[in-house]
Amino acid sequence: MSSRHHIDDFMRGRIIGKIEEGRKITDVAREFDIAHSVVSRLWKSFKTTGMCSRRHGGGRVRSTTPAEDRYIVLSAKRKRRTTAQQVANQFLAASGKQISRKTVTRRLRGEGLYARRPVVCVPLTRQHHTARLQWRREHHNWTEQVWTCVLFSDESRFSLSSDCRRQLIWRESGTAYRPENIQEKDRYPTCSIMVWASIMINGRTRLHVVANGTMTGQRYIDEVLLPHVRLFRGAVGDKFVFMDDNATYLNPIENVWDALGRQVAGQNCHPTNKNTVIRALTEEWDKFPQQLLDNVVQSMKIPEGSELANKVSNDAKMVTQVTKSTANVIAKNDANLALPARFREVFNQSPL
Repeated sequence: MSSRHHIDDFMRGRIIGKIEEGRKITDVAREFDIAHSVVSRLWKSFKTTGMCSRRHGGGRVRSTTPAEDRYIVLSAKRKRRTTAQQVANQFLAASGKQISRKTVTRRLRGEGLYARRPVVCVPLTRQHHTARLQWRREHHNWTEQVWTCVLFSDESRFSLSSDCRRQLIWRESGTAYRPENIQEKDRYPTCSIMVWASIMINGRTRLHVVANGTMTGQRYIDEVLLPHVRLFRGAVGDKFVFMDDNATYLNPIENVWDALGRQVAGQNCHPTNKNTVIRALTEEWDKFPQQLLDNVVQSMKIPEGSELANKVSNDAKMVTQVTKSTANVIAKNDANLALPARFREVFNQSPL
């Protein structure tokens, strides 16, 4: 079906003028390339009303008033996790007027509110926000050449059942990282596998599975620092910086974990037990192209004015709760590997 186009008032006046001059409707329709029926109806309307302007149709009356529209928007903003049907029920209880959930959706969209998945983060304290802000200020001016010497590490858990995140919230465009639009989530679920890995430009470590228990300080030395990190430190030299997993919000490997989980979930044969999960994670980790990891690390230079930069300036570096013995493994960037004293002694005693 072809789209309909209304004739503007100027064109209507010209058509009426031609007919009043004695021209036939057929000739006028051919001259303006308009259907004969359109010109005929226009001429009949002019003879009846004496006007050539188009009368605007009444259309269906809106079921809500402007004040009621504001109430709908305010209800969604106050409780952003309510569904459109719940907002409609609240409106019915408040006004006694029945509206559909589609009406609620249209009113919210008219004010720029759309159903989106909330950003998930671990619970943050005031100390976490302060630390993240300090981290942002210290690393804002780092160049790509400096980031090349940084090894980003992190631990992550993968479970047999993933979070579908089907619950939506109402939010405006560009407001994903506002506190009211973020859903806090415990990072470590039950029945899961913990893995550790690190990435840097032009390199990555093997995916290490942390088996049978938590990552203690001694296990961190034996399973992470000595077999993995020490090799990269020797290859890079004195400019090597080990960025620990205590800065998850600005740790680029977080994006890699997300991609890894998507790759495993997209496999034809979904893992059914821990062994198959470990095998799938290892296979997909080895398949990652290095260029993808390089692009993730290079994205660490945050442009001014971006939403992420504003969020970091207002909040802080997200700190992940690790075991007590390893909570402060990395505190400051040193010329050498920035480690607590007891970890540094292990490195000094171990030949590269």
